[in-house]
Amino acid sequence: MLEKIAFVGVGRMGANIARRLKDCGYPITAVYDAHAPAAASLATEIGAVHALSLAAVTAAAEVIFTVVTDDAAQLSVFAEAGDSLLVNARGKIFVNCATITPKTHLEVARRTTHAGAASLEACMASSIPQARNGTLYLMVAGDKPCFDRVEPILKKISSSLRHIGGTGQAAQVKALVNMVMNINTAALAEGLGLGHALGLDLDMLREVFAQTGANSQVLKTDGEDMQNRAHDCFFSASHAAKDSTIAWVLGCESGLNLPLAAATKLQYDRLVALGLGGLDKSGVAELTFKGRRA
Repeated sequence: MLEKIAFVGVGRMGANIARRLKDCGYPITAVYDAHAPAAASLATEIGAVHALSLAAVTAAAEVIFTVVTDDAAQLSVFAEAGDSLLVNARGKIFVNCATITPKTHLEVARRTTHAGAASLEACMASSIPQARNGTLYLMVAGDKPCFDRVEPILKKISSSLRHIGGTGQAAQVKALVNMVMNINTAALAEGLGLGHALGLDLDMLREVFAQTGANSQVLKTDGEDMQNRAHDCFFSASHAAKDSTIAWVLGCESGLNLPLAAATKLQYDRLVALGLGGLDKSGVAELTFKGRRA
């Protein structure tokens, strides 16, 4: 029999992973979100229970996915007292998909082990369409036997699945992925912004970029959006700021000078300070094109 699955955090990513697993025949028994209407709506849509407590989520499933926003939220759902996913958690497996610091993944692993449960970090290097279609790139870390148990589930939501190593290591790799992606995004915004200021045809410029050393995955996903100011959110500027900070702190802790990472972090911090954190990461172009927000 397929294992019962529940979700904590049903925003754009969490909800679409839940939909995907439901489509694959898995019983999605309970959903929970700090924003209760989101959980209630999804529960009605996929035939799950809208859990009103974290303990109820754990009671309803063998495998619980968490897709929350940041370190504080992750530690909150695994609180060591009061309502928590750790209540009667013995034998349960938690799959934690948030982009958070490696230290927090290690702390969550310590707490779950103490409760007789197990946890994995399953870091996602993809966006909303991939979550819905089951084509996420997943980097997983944690106990290998635990990974082996949930691998059939993870294969249903990913087109590429990799076990990175011990707890914390997938989060380290994800931080580096997003660091490089965000640097590329900020660099592309500057290149297109300068091209615009010089009066160049940006369609032509993007075509040249695509056929030269300036090519990148970000050019494919964000270049036209930067040109057309189409910043519908797939990966928010606020998340880019958070993730750039995680990578920058890791660099500082390692005794490295990372000037590009630092400059990119400041760009996204500035975007958030201007109240534009809800834009897609491509919105960093609003800081570089003449005639846009300075």
